[in-house]
Amino acid sequence: MDFSFTEEQNAIRDTAQRFSRDKLLPFYQEREKTATIDRKVVKEMADLGLIGVELPEEFGGLGQDCVTCGVIVEEMAKGDFNYAYIQIMAGLNGSILCKQAQHEVAMEWIPKIISGESLISIALTEPGHGSDAANIVVSAKKDGDSWVLNGEKTSISIADQSDVAIIFARTGGPGARGISAFLVPMDLPGITRNHFNCMGNKIIGRGSIFMDNVRIPENHLLGKENEGFVTVMQGFDYSRVLLGLQCLSTAQQSVNETWEFIAQREAFGRPIAKFQGVSFPLAEAETMLEAARTLCYKTLWLRDQGLPHTKEAAMCKWWPPKIAHEIIHQCLLTHGHGGYDDSYPHNQRMRDVLGIHIGDGTAQIQKMVIAREVAGRVTVSHAD
Repeated sequence: MDFSFTEEQNAIRDTAQRFSRDKLLPFYQEREKTATIDRKVVKEMADLGLIGVELPEEFGGLGQDCVTCGVIVEEMAKGDFNYAYIQIMAGLNGSILCKQAQHEVAMEWIPKIISGESLISIALTEPGHGSDAANIVVSAKKDGDSWVLNGEKTSISIADQSDVAIIFARTGGPGARGISAFLVPMDLPGITRNHFNCMGNKIIGRGSIFMDNVRIPENHLLGKENEGFVTVMQGFDYSRVLLGLQCLSTAQQSVNETWEFIAQREAFGRPIAKFQGVSFPLAEAETMLEAARTLCYKTLWLRDQGLPHTKEAAMCKWWPPKIAHEIIHQCLLTHGHGGYDDSYPHNQRMRDVLGIHIGDGTAQIQKMVIAREVAGRVTVSHAD
């Protein structure tokens, strides 16, 4: 087994690391107050090739593998959890467009996403249908050479800031087989949006998208009619891994800063790093972070090899966010009251990571996926 990165991956890491250290980390807490994405920062990311790197060169991407994308997400999240999410959304949604959008539509939007000109969101969740995602009621009806969409999507990342969104709507009968996916520009008549006041992820933000007789061209259907849900959901195995790395890297940054803090802070005439009660929790954190990080990169490698990785992706979605939250919490406590207020960024990081426990698939759903994958294999084995 080879656990090393290539020279090219290390070079990309260096670029992402410098940008994160110089352009993101110093302004992480200050930017939360704005509750908006700074488009100039996004453009700087894009100019350095840090958005949509896995997308084909035909559209302006670099055609890199999934492991390389993980490297970028790791480094970006150390500086600002929220801006790492932009790369994740660009990769997930850009890949969907590459595979499912008609060529002229893909050529219109993917280069804008890679260049940082446009932000894209994905709208699946509805007010009455969160984890039960296949039971959506937003409708899309064919009208001549157009589709007309009606209904509400909620708890959508970048809802009020995206320029375009992939929206799932019911076009057929009940269940997953009656759902289609559409690419919907957010400036169309009939679209209104709002912004939730969430605990964390304030820069990315979540909100609702309301559609009142929104008319889109026929060619904005993604893939085949009534097959959008089944086809597009496969892409979430990828984003789940990157979300796990995003949380782990954010926690690692807090751990790094806490090691420095306990080396300088003194009590009873000695640096508090000398006390096992202070240093042992950080040693445990390093162990957990290393194990979870290895799981994430293994899963990305499996994807790059074209091997099954649904079970591993689900593991990456529920476990890393959990331990990341616990580790950042410990770092906050180690900093005393300074960690409890905004003297340090740990409380903001803890709130940002917490959101991933809810969005993009809860821990309970991921465990169901894992159980289904394992139980299915056991059943097949016994049948043989």
